[in-house]
Amino acid sequence: MKIETQCLHEGYHPKNGEPLALPIYQSTTYKYDSTEHVGALFDLTAEGHMYSRISNPTVGAVEEKIAALEGGIGALCTTSGQAASLISILNIMKAGDHFISASKIYGGTFNLFAVTLKRFGIECTFVDQDAPEEEIQKEFRPNTKAVFGETLANPALSIFDIEKFAKLAHKNQVPLIVDNTFATPILCRPIDFGADIVIHSTTKYMDGNAVQVGGVIVDSGNFDWTNGKFPEFTEPDESYHGVVYTKNFGKAAYITKARVQLMRDFGVYPSANAAFLLNLGLQSLPVRMERHCQNAKKVAEFLSRSGKIETVNYPALEGDKYFELSKKYLPKGTSGVISFIIKGSRETAIKFMDSLKLASNVVHVADVHTLVLHPASSTHRQMTDSQLVAAGISPGLIRFSVGLENIEDILEDLQQALDNI
Repeated sequence: MKIETQCLHEGYHPKNGEPLALPIYQSTTYKYDSTEHVGALFDLTAEGHMYSRISNPTVGAVEEKIAALEGGIGALCTTSGQAASLISILNIMKAGDHFISASKIYGGTFNLFAVTLKRFGIECTFVDQDAPEEEIQKEFRPNTKAVFGETLANPALSIFDIEKFAKLAHKNQVPLIVDNTFATPILCRPIDFGADIVIHSTTKYMDGNAVQVGGVIVDSGNFDWTNGKFPEFTEPDESYHGVVYTKNFGKAAYITKARVQLMRDFGVYPSANAAFLLNLGLQSLPVRMERHCQNAKKVAEFLSRSGKIETVNYPALEGDKYFELSKKYLPKGTSGVISFIIKGSRETAIKFMDSLKLASNVVHVADVHTLVLHPASSTHRQMTDSQLVAAGISPGLIRFSVGLENIEDILEDLQQALDNI
């Protein structure tokens, strides 16, 4: 099936006389006929659901669908994108380990990596993703366990050169983790370019309607966890009677360990109802992404012609720094998110935002509605000025998430706000 068809038909396959819509299995608990079967579940030798803190039939169907969309062998849904980022890292790292991340990433992820994980004894080195390979190679250490980046950075709108970083990561025998939130698998499938793990904040385009927070981790099944750097996959897990993940689960070792070990202990698993709502969003994802990209391209062109705009960041715009990479990785479009800088002070940017009437000033992005945000004073306010610059954010930068409204209405709103400054 093509990806548009997968969005509708993967994950849940109703049999004769069964509901066409994905059922909501709103239950924490599952009944079994024997103690032996329950024991086998906890030994990880039988299929089935132990408890809805680890798995649920409704959520499982959505996980199967997202894995298919990204070209992976398995997926694990979480209660937020932050939880997905956290588990993707903790599944392969412990105190004393190190990883490398692009500096142009979402502010919440930056804080997680730079502050919170540091408290756990896990160190992150941030690199300029546009630097030459030999310069980035210098940041690898014997205890480096992963490389991380965002397909389309939030809010810098830079494009992560996936193949370049996959080559570097694999040369150093570590996996590449890519946050594909803004692109979605409709616009880019990082696994096709060498990524090993893909994560999303499903709160954004996958849901698309701002009704539930969520995240997901997708395992490509391609990374060799037996290369000697990851004993947690090749040595017995005492918490499961000596299970060896690579031996017992083969290519699914990573995603299985994430579920039965970390999800078991952290319990950040979404409800059946949340997964049902996410599935509704996934069904319309292809048509929404096409319209988001169309509208955003027109907004980017409009803003680039205004004398009141200093710079516009939108990779699909000819002349953008990442235009060539966009043709390689995102030929269908570069999402509905634009960032731009208004000439003048931070106060000018704020006045412009407060003058908008159609666009909503909210702490959200990638939604059916047109949304606007000032990152330096909200999502990225925990960063220092130098950290903001490294992340591709200036004090006057505005993030503009173009929705599905009529493009003429969006442009009219922008024009009247520009006229007001």
